[in-house]
Amino acid sequence: MTDQIKPNQVPPCPGGTLYTIMPGDSYFGLARRFNTTIEALIAANPGADPQNLQIGQQICIPIPPTGMPCPGGFLYVIRPGDTYFSIARRFGTVVPALISANPGVDPNRLMVGQSICVPAPQPIPCPGGRFYTIVSGDTLFSIGRRFNTTVNALIAANPGIDPNNLQPGQVICIPG
Repeated sequence: MTDQIKPNQVPPCPGGTLYTIMPGDSYFGLARRFNTTIEALIAANPGADPQNLQIGQQICIPIPPTGMPCPGGFLYVIRPGDTYFSIARRFGTVVPALISANPGVDPNRLMVGQSICVPAPQPIPCPGGRFYTIVSGDTLFSIGRRFNTTVNALIAANPGIDPNNLQPGQVICIPG
């Protein structure tokens, strides 16, 4: 008698989530998509043959321990067209910080639905000025008027921001 899990059997999955195999799935792709490792998938699915996944077969996707995957940042789910560069710009960080926060993730092969860690942005220096948190509807022009400064001064005080894509919650420096 073998302990092999048949494609129509549901494996136990404590502390994880069941996933139904789709055409083209592999442990490698699933590990990347769900921010886990091939080894963790194999351990969570004893008896399942990673070389012979069957469409419709259910496997257990282990959930990484909470707090471990993204200390000081947040998990972000990849959307169509995302790149590390676009994500870094959107959230006020840099590509090397994304790479460091996501070891084992190939930045050139991001997959829609894959979760990555976006580290907290490094605080920008604001000597002689003050910090301001963007709210919905803000533009650099409206902020400049409110704080009696210019769009060019705001851009100079906040290198790396996209003046055409301000995000609510984003913190900028208002020069003094």
